[in-house]
Amino acid sequence: MDPYIIHNLFGIDGFNIAWYGVIIGLGMVISVWVAAWRAKRAGYKSDLIIDFVLFAIPIAVICARIYYVIFEWDYYKTDLIRIFATREGGLAIYGGVIGGIATAIVFSRIRKFPLLKLLDFAMPSLLLGQIIGRWGNFMNQEAFGNLITNPKLQFFPYGVYIDSLQEWHQATFFYESAANLILFIIMMVVARKVKKDGWMTVLYLVGYGFIRCIIEGFRADSLYLMPGVRVSQLLSAILMGIGLGIAWGIHTGRLRSRKYDGIYLPDEGTSTEVEER
Repeated sequence: MDPYIIHNLFGIDGFNIAWYGVIIGLGMVISVWVAAWRAKRAGYKSDLIIDFVLFAIPIAVICARIYYVIFEWDYYKTDLIRIFATREGGLAIYGGVIGGIATAIVFSRIRKFPLLKLLDFAMPSLLLGQIIGRWGNFMNQEAFGNLITNPKLQFFPYGVYIDSLQEWHQATFFYESAANLILFIIMMVVARKVKKDGWMTVLYLVGYGFIRCIIEGFRADSLYLMPGVRVSQLLSAILMGIGLGIAWGIHTGRLRSRKYDGIYLPDEGTSTEVEER
């Protein structure tokens, strides 16, 4: 399978456009559009999302790279220039998630927009981007799982044939994409019913944390904190704990509502009840 959609763009040898980049870019565009649409339906200007992602996307990409390099330091420490060779691959989703959430915290404080409201707009779109983005792993033949030796199980979507290894492996990228799609549908249904802010954030942290914790156990290319301890599983457990803590705060009323009356309301200036962190 050719990982490139275009070879030697503009006649420049080696300047190729990868399917992975196209798929990731498509996921970003669709995700931003969905978040802006949801914000507008909730009574806010779509500028809220545009302003946020102008900072969140580049910071998330940088953090995704830093996260990967940290846990693959033995590979990069002898040739630091390779840290910047992003065309060779090496981005970690959880690094991007951490960067995006950190950006949301700073953005919400500067713009005085309630954090949980902003995260509730962002989380379903983040998940949608992950659903689409995982298919970039399919094109790159990466993020796969354990070896499949039983010929009866050597079929997609249970398995995927890895050309470089000449072997069948579990299609863990597909498992995660499909599980995330189910979670996304649940989030969209719940979003129509709940009134308090924060529940989309809870569903993402707990739901995706659980999904990733399980699927990571099948991955053959996990990053390890130490022998036997997978970084993503540990971080998944932490995010699930944070999500449950937020749920407790919403349920007990410790995350109380306040009024937002800022620049992201429609021009007529009507205020909206939102949840305060």
